Amino acid sequence: MGRLDGKVAIVTGAASGIGRATSILFAREGARLLIVDLNAQGLDETAITISQRGGAAHAFATDSGREENVKTFVDRALSAFGALDIVYANAGISGGLIPLFEQTEDYWRQVLQTNLIGPFLAIKHAAMHMVKQGRGSIILTASVAGLRANAGGAPYSASKAGVISLAQTGANSLSGTGVRVNAICPGLIETGMTQPIFDRARVSGTLDKIGQLNPLQRAGAPEEIAAMALFLASDESSYVNGQAFPVDGGLTSSLPFTRPIR
Repeated sequence: MGRLDGKVAIVTGAASGIGRATSILFAREGARLLIVDLNAQGLDETAITISQRGGAAHAFATDSGREENVKTFVDRALSAFGALDIVYANAGISGGLIPLFEQTEDYWRQVLQTNLIGPFLAIKHAAMHMVKQGRGSIILTASVAGLRANAGGAPYSASKAGVISLAQTGANSLSGTGVRVNAICPGLIETGMTQPIFDRARVSGTLDKIGQLNPLQRAGAPEEIAAMALFLASDESSYVNGQAFPVDGGLTSSLPFTRPIR
């Protein structure tokens, strides 16, 4: 039996990276899925992969940072599968590394709309149905950038700090309902968002330097974040609530330092 047998899940940002890896893993573990992304082609590729491996996934191409869209895809999952047990609000954008004095109000608004307001809307509309059934797991993608500086631009970092707070406040707002809210804080993971970093390192021959600041001294893979999402989605984490979990090779376990010469 799979760890998510009989459960219905929504995963946003499912066209690539962490969202795709999580969708594939959830399906492998028995969940029926509604997968969401603005990238319709990538989303279809994820759905095809799941289908080829014997899973079930409905694709819904939309912007998960807009309320009318979130309400629609939550209703779509309920209509298609008759229930909703898990939501992984994973969709996000980096916004790039624009110098502070060149950042605009519109730039901040765009990042916050996707990275912070989108997860809030996922909680709002999914929890309405989960509360009725007395259970549910909502997972948010935050970042180590929400815990410490220098892991992303200012609006990205601020949005991810907000997601961490949202996991805490969301869990407490839903106190006594049986609905849990938790966040994952990935470190440096090779995804579409971080691809330019890895590409530059390959060209310069410094790929082995990526991730050198964490104790594992390597970057992570989307599947390693998906594994944490699976735990939080499953009944194995039934007493885990309102938490933000770094999955970062140990990066946030330490203050800055100089490595000794060996």
